[in-house]
Amino acid sequence: MARFGIVGAGWRVNWFLRAAHGLPEKLQVAGLAARRPKQAFDLAAEFGVNIYRSPSEMIAAEAPDFVVTSVSWPANPPIIRQLVEQNMPVLSETPPATTVEEMTELWALQEQGARIQVAEQYHRQPHHAARLAFARSGRLGRISQVQLSAAHGYHGISLIRRFLGIGAEPVTVTARRFTSPIVQSPTREGPPLEEKVTESEQLIAAFDFGDRLGILDFTPDQYFSWVRGQRILVRGERGEIIDDKAAYLQDFRTPIHLAFTRHSAGLDGNLEGNYLKGIQAGEQWWYHNPTIPAELTDDEIAVADLLLRMADYVRGGDQPYSLAEACQDRYLDVLAAQAAETGQPVHSKPQPWANALSAQS
Repeated sequence: MARFGIVGAGWRVNWFLRAAHGLPEKLQVAGLAARRPKQAFDLAAEFGVNIYRSPSEMIAAEAPDFVVTSVSWPANPPIIRQLVEQNMPVLSETPPATTVEEMTELWALQEQGARIQVAEQYHRQPHHAARLAFARSGRLGRISQVQLSAAHGYHGISLIRRFLGIGAEPVTVTARRFTSPIVQSPTREGPPLEEKVTESEQLIAAFDFGDRLGILDFTPDQYFSWVRGQRILVRGERGEIIDDKAAYLQDFRTPIHLAFTRHSAGLDGNLEGNYLKGIQAGEQWWYHNPTIPAELTDDEIAVADLLLRMADYVRGGDQPYSLAEACQDRYLDVLAAQAAETGQPVHSKPQPWANALSAQS
């Protein structure tokens, strides 16, 4: 059993609470520290957690194994520093900081022994995890290009880096924004109440690593829209993945075509439960759900996976998602915004966490 505290009471906090609720034998929320009592009380009532007025009060009362920070971008760095001063391991919501200067300050804490990890969950989502495992199997050969339209900013960049096998290599970034009309999509508050045409802002950014290329193409409507889908291309010298299909050469004359198939309990009269089992392509399963039998969405599965890995990390295990990786994701996100604003290519520079990231890669 891992017990963790949460700082914050915003929309994203629900994911951590639902993950723990789905795995009560493995995860327990020790307490919730929040400045907005109304939202905190609502969450406490729904999930049965204790509320505290400050992280210090929560830590003193509950002694959690680690603390999740899920607060606004400006509030996150000082709260992380406060928790580090109390010798508390931190799982920071993304991004850990907004600016390069703030990330550099957090990295200095890490070098002094702070235990800071980041809740970057997209590569743990089942469909992405299965495709990553397939790409890393060698069937596609060396991966040279990824075109991704599945997540915004640093989330999408994280996926691109992992598919390409990129750490802190130099990169030239070009980008532009494009605005187009769209019938209003659902939002966090729910479905639209009437038909209304609104503007959809799209970012298209190219990350040229010399011998490898990443293309990020995303509009926020894709997270909720019923008519704007997600897509991905992963291209290697021997094959490629396009969305839920893969093709590769078994030898130079023998192409193999596969589809990624989801296996779930509870379908078509099955009585095992209601959960994802895993994902298969060909004769091999490329993903096994680590949260069985919890009834969780794909994103909740990814968050629960991170929480379980964070619990292992504080007991001496591997890093679930290092501060170095998260800082590099956000750094490249900043460069893409600069390139889109200026219309000019932007060249990366080595950052303080580069050596650590290269060692991890």
